Amino acid sequence: MAFGRNPHVTKALAAEMKAKEAPDDASRARALREAAHLWERAAERETMAPRRSEYEANAARNRDRADAGAAAEVEEVLEPRPAESDPKVWN
Repeated sequence: MAFGRNPHVTKALAAEMKAKEAPDDASRARALREAAHLWERAAERETMAPRRSEYEANAARNRDRADAGAAAEVEEVLEPRPAESDPKVWN
């Protein structure tokens, strides 16, 4: 680990990527809450005020996404999806 680096930022970004790739809603919410926790830890270690407020905003955003995860899934299912093109009719 390098001096002056905040290791929690990288871990929080990794947890957000894990949430994007989660197979179900419960796993996604768990990963988003973990990312929020890591963003808060990054904010605690940050000395610059703009970055600290950015990290705190990221934590709040991830918590809101985790809490609204089930509702977003329902809305996503209800929205009409574009028709998938059939590769056989491309030419």
